[in-house]
Amino acid sequence: MKYLVWISRIVVGVLFIISGLIKLNDPVGFSFKLEEYFSQGVLNLPFLMPLALSISIFVVIVEVLLGILLLIGFKPKFTIWSLLSMIVFFTFLTFYSAYFNKVTDCGCFGDAVKLTPWESFTKDIILLGFILILFFGRKYIKPIFGSKVNWIIGGVSLVGCILFANQVLNHLPSVDFRPYKIGANIQQGMSVPDNAPKALYEYAWRFKVNGDDKIVVTNGEYPSVDGEFIDVETTEIQKGYEPPIHDFTIEQDGQDLAAEILEEDNLVMVIAYDLAKSNKDFFAGVATVTAKAKAKGYMVVGMSASSNERANKVKKDHNLDFDFYFTDETTLKTIVRSNPAILVLKRGTITQKVHYNDLDELNF
Repeated sequence: MKYLVWISRIVVGVLFIISGLIKLNDPVGFSFKLEEYFSQGVLNLPFLMPLALSISIFVVIVEVLLGILLLIGFKPKFTIWSLLSMIVFFTFLTFYSAYFNKVTDCGCFGDAVKLTPWESFTKDIILLGFILILFFGRKYIKPIFGSKVNWIIGGVSLVGCILFANQVLNHLPSVDFRPYKIGANIQQGMSVPDNAPKALYEYAWRFKVNGDDKIVVTNGEYPSVDGEFIDVETTEIQKGYEPPIHDFTIEQDGQDLAAEILEEDNLVMVIAYDLAKSNKDFFAGVATVTAKAKAKGYMVVGMSASSNERANKVKKDHNLDFDFYFTDETTLKTIVRSNPAILVLKRGTITQKVHYNDLDELNF
């Protein structure tokens, strides 16, 4: 039991720290995931949606701290009970998502590692097993250091997490795991390789033959059956290749202009997924830097999921000398964790990406 506890202690502690740090690197992204869980049709807790970012920061900091406390053996009773409570809640959440197919990615490891709902549930079941070993063998969990050193490690870890969260919230994630990171080419991210695996489907054809139902299963071809066709049920048995970027558009008047605009040698994108929620104090700075970019020959476009009426009002109120195009809100949230933000591209390759607090760092 003693050795099982040590193995479980290391596995659980390291996983909680890694998972927590990945999400702490991008608490805004994790808050978007929490908003999905809180929304109508999932957990039906819309009153928590405005608190999603605060809950996100609290949860990920607690996750990191619990992993550290477990590894150093500090406050084992509190740590084990906290870990058990957290994993029971996460296990329920991932089972709910998987069984009812509500949220297709739990966000357990942010954008670094994508897990399907059932993979997330399986991961939580395994972790629950390790934590139960710790629970029943908690008498074997002894502190590595003295009480004073443990308090110092815990305190330094807490302060470090808070400072790191403050940094990424007021700028951008330190490590960008998304397909829109600096250096990525959007057109390449949307392309499908010639040898990419294709989706496979199974078709269950139902016919009426001599008054009885007859079902014939094929992989696509219409079966030769001497009877009356009733209906067909299609099942995907193997997923095909999905490019990293598969929902990117730049629309105006219902026309997608992405292919044309991304060919620009010098392009500036002003991203504001929801103009009603944008930090409008920084639009004056946006107006200044975009005017400078246009003077140097850059094409400037705004990208938002807001209505034309709201976009035109923001344009007028803040003297913005560029037009807004429509792009899906989820896509814009994925591109950059700032509202507004600015991207600089060269023929579809992202060369700069800045938070609204860092507009002065742009180089044209």
